[in-house]
Amino acid sequence: MSSTTNYILGVYDDEDEVLHAVSAVKSKGIKVEDVYSPFPIHGLDVAVGHERTRLPIAAFMFGTLGMICAFALISYTMVFDWPMIIGGKDFFALPNWIPIAFEGTVLFTAFGLVSTFCASNNLYPGNKVEPLDLRITDDKFVMAINVDKNKVSAADIKKALKDSGAIEVNTK
Repeated sequence: MSSTTNYILGVYDDEDEVLHAVSAVKSKGIKVEDVYSPFPIHGLDVAVGHERTRLPIAAFMFGTLGMICAFALISYTMVFDWPMIIGGKDFFALPNWIPIAFEGTVLFTAFGLVSTFCASNNLYPGNKVEPLDLRITDDKFVMAINVDKNKVSAADIKKALKDSGAIEVNTK
């Protein structure tokens, strides 16, 4: 979130209240930017309107790359670079390579997903994130509404938040 953008924050005490408040506020034509909570709330991503994540597609791609790299490394070292007869088996003994290929798949998937997640959420060393309200990490739930992206006036947004059960309405 940009520091030059105006936000109206609705602070809630209960996760059920904030979940129902999102629907109530959206029904009045107000676009909800995001909802912050100290723990995950089932169904909140659907209520806010977030798209389904594409991380499973990235996991599949990283896993495939890991498997290809593991098979390439094993085939190069065991067939071309340093061929060894182990247990009377051929140089190209595919069933023996499966455990190593599996470990390569898991390794590439894990490191690839961590790096993708960090890059997509701007989590990198030195990045200072200033929370909209410090209580969102403790016991409060905050609905953030971008004033600039809404056609509804700020006064109507504040009234809608209060009507939906917000214990406090702030501007940041």
